[in-house]
Amino acid sequence: MAEAYFNFASDRRFRAYSAGSHPAGKVNPFVLDLLRDNRIITDSLRSKSWDEFAKPESPPLHFVFTVCDNAAGEVCPLWPGQPMTAHWGVPDPAAVQGTDEQKRRAVLDAFTQLSTRIRLFLNLPLEKLERQALQQKLGDIGKAT
Repeated sequence: MAEAYFNFASDRRFRAYSAGSHPAGKVNPFVLDLLRDNRIITDSLRSKSWDEFAKPESPPLHFVFTVCDNAAGEVCPLWPGQPMTAHWGVPDPAAVQGTDEQKRRAVLDAFTQLSTRIRLFLNLPLEKLERQALQQKLGDIGKAT
């Protein structure tokens, strides 16, 4: 979800990738529905392990944002190139048990939080901020709802 929205909203300024420590093997169908309803391209989305991006031959990463609430306590790989990192945790909508409507609501809630944070990031004057100030702002964005 974050990958698709980031790529959509950044208007090719960035190339975002999404991955996890324990990929489900498929993209959540409720996420796909929400993205399609918002006219966001989903064709290239797939479930990926973060190990795919920790290899020396992986695409260079400038920023790494952990978004799953569970990820804050996990040991993340060492990312090549030492990208800036921040935790932007949201409850994992895939973990929600209940009716389809409850699952859709959880996906929408996660999408709302992530899209807000992504827009805040995209509006930062990246070229004007020193590394330490940027790192602080990335952490602050993770606290935005």
